[in-house]
Amino acid sequence: MISIVGVGNAACEIAKNFKTQKNYNVYLLGSNVERQSKYQYRLQEFENPEEYEENVPDLTDFFSNVDDIVQVFIVGASYSSNYSLGILQQLSHKKIQVFYIKPDIELLTGTPRLIENMTFGVLQEYARSGVFENMTIISNLEIENMSPDISIKNYYQSLNNTIFSTIHYLNFFTYTEPEIGLLVKPLEINRIRSIAALNMKNLEENWLFELDAPRDMCYYLCINNERLESEAGLHKSLVNKLKKKPHNTFRRISYGIYETHLQDFGFCVAHTNAIQQQKPLTS
Repeated sequence: MISIVGVGNAACEIAKNFKTQKNYNVYLLGSNVERQSKYQYRLQEFENPEEYEENVPDLTDFFSNVDDIVQVFIVGASYSSNYSLGILQQLSHKKIQVFYIKPDIELLTGTPRLIENMTFGVLQEYARSGVFENMTIISNLEIENMSPDISIKNYYQSLNNTIFSTIHYLNFFTYTEPEIGLLVKPLEINRIRSIAALNMKNLEENWLFELDAPRDMCYYLCINNERLESEAGLHKSLVNKLKKKPHNTFRRISYGIYETHLQDFGFCVAHTNAIQQQKPLTS
């Protein structure tokens, strides 16, 4: 089992999607929580970021049955992200994987922009120092760029569904042996990650956040079972495409091929030890 923790109302909306799967225990912490329970905790709201840091709740009892692997979702620029360090500290005895959802920062101003800058930087430093097992950065703007048909009314639901399905499949790959291939464990220093959806015709990456200086590149290729059984030369074709990608001593490539009854799909996870800076605005 994996414990999913949503910190803040926006992160809780992402976390709720994991309730549809039996392999997760979902913990929701937000000010919109209607009733406190075993898996729900109401967070207080304040006017100033400093007040959040000074009023981090004691969650010892709330997290008493949390699983050994904890995946924590945090949405940048939200005031509740000021709780995140205090909450993460109370989970420090577990294997913490942080998923940082980065908002479109171009129109962010004032306090939300300051909160986003601070949270984005501090969480990366904690990840790189080994406090967390890893930190995965996902950009709402990049998801929107990949899905131009998203309507305003379904905007956040569509983004949240994409985040959920991506992370759920990666969890499946992590704990499932591939049909063929060898996924190399990333170097321990490479704790900052991002994810790309793959175009399965050419294995081109569509990044949910493009990392500076990626080091370990892990390709998860899910191929329809009929193709796996009947298509001669498929393995060689896929490997040849991977061999054409940039790789050297500092940029390693590994892969795993999995079976699915669905149409072919895949992901690439990039790992680095480099702190990611805010991307400059483009005109």
